[in-house]
This record gives sequence, structure tokens and C-alpha cells, in this order.
Amino acid sequence: MSVVAQFVVPTDSFALSEAAAAHPEAVLEAERLATHSPEWALPFLWASGPDLAAFAESMRADPTVDGVECIEDAGRERLYRVEWSDGVLELISEMINRHAVVSEAVLRGGEWRLTVRFSRDEQVSAFRDHFERRGRTFDVERIYHPTAPRGSVHGLTRQQRETLRTASREGYFEIPRRLSMQELAEKLGLSSNAVSQRIRRGTGNLVRNTLTVGPDDERADDSRG
Repeated sequence: MSVVAQFVVPTDSFALSEAAAAHPEAVLEAERLATHSPEWALPFLWASGPDLAAFAESMRADPTVDGVECIEDAGRERLYRVEWSDGVLELISEMINRHAVVSEAVLRGGEWRLTVRFSRDEQVSAFRDHFERRGRTFDVERIYHPTAPRGSVHGLTRQQRETLRTASREGYFEIPRRLSMQELAEKLGLSSNAVSQRIRRGTGNLVRNTLTVGPDDERADDSRG
């Protein structure tokens, strides 16, 4: 059974420490990409904040980055393709070699929040011990089995639950909506693209785990028209 661990990692133990210190209000969220290559583990980052041009320059000057290219400009947020330095690529490669997959990565307030999936429980402690010996400090926020009853509710991740609850509370699902996707993203401190993905995935999980019916139910529904 796979296990998911959520880590809080200071930027100086991972990446973009100088850029984050210069722009503490900026938020970065990795766009998910399934890959086993360290060069393509975290290549695309959505950035939001008050001065994205200045933040991009700070990223380019950060020693953990070899190159930054803006590939999509949505006004209040931008998508960057990042070429990481050898030190970051080595760290990501070590994570992959230890059978870990980064499923979510968010930089906010001087720290990264990483959601990492492992294939076995014992790999979590081995992963933590290895990187602590390397001087890479981080806190384990949560460890859970995603398929176990306590791992999730209706198949939702913690982030999906938080996003859907906030969206409902703030009136995003009402007609007419009381706030836009961008306004919801600002309340959550994320990019609108990240919030949109969480809502879509969370809604999909809810439908699959609460509304999916079996063959007998489908026939009964058809008979009633």
C-alpha cells in the first residue's frame, strides 16, 4: 500500500531561498507532471504576487536556478519554465531514486510544502533520515495511506477539501457567484490555475465516490424515466 507524506521544507533546504526572501509575498505552485526524470520533475511553476517581473528577475539571479522563461502571461499570474541548478537536480534525483514522487509543491512565505508519495511505509523514514544526514532540514506535517478510511473523505485530499469548503463558504458555487476564481485563489494564497485544478479533481473524486451507481441502480433509474 502506498503512503503519502506532507513535508514543510525551508527554502534554504530545497530551492529559491534568495528569491523567496526578496519577495515574501510571492507564491509558486508547481504544475503537476508525471515523470521519472529529475530534469522534468518540477519544470513548470505558476507564480502569483504583486510584482511578478521583479520576482522573475530574482529567480534568475537565485543560485539554485540556471534559467527562467515565462511561457504564459495571465496578467495576475504567470507560468514559468525553470531550469534548476545541478544541486537542485541532484536533490530531486535522490528523491526519485528513493522511490518518491512529488505530487504537489507550493512555495509560500519562505517555505516549500511538498506532498510526496512512496510505495512503502519504511521508505518514508529512510527518506527523512537520508536527507537529514545531508543537512536538509524539514518537518513532517502529515503521513497517511490515501486508500485507508482515515486517509481521505470521499477520496478527497486535504487540499481538495480545503479548497472546496472555502469555495462553498465564500459563495463560489452560488448562482450568481459571489466571487470569481481569481478572488477565490487570492483567499487561498494560490494561483487560479492551481485552484481550478483542485476544484476539478476534488469534484471528480466526490462524484466517483458518492454518486457512482451500480447496474441495478442504473436500471431502476432508467425505468422511472
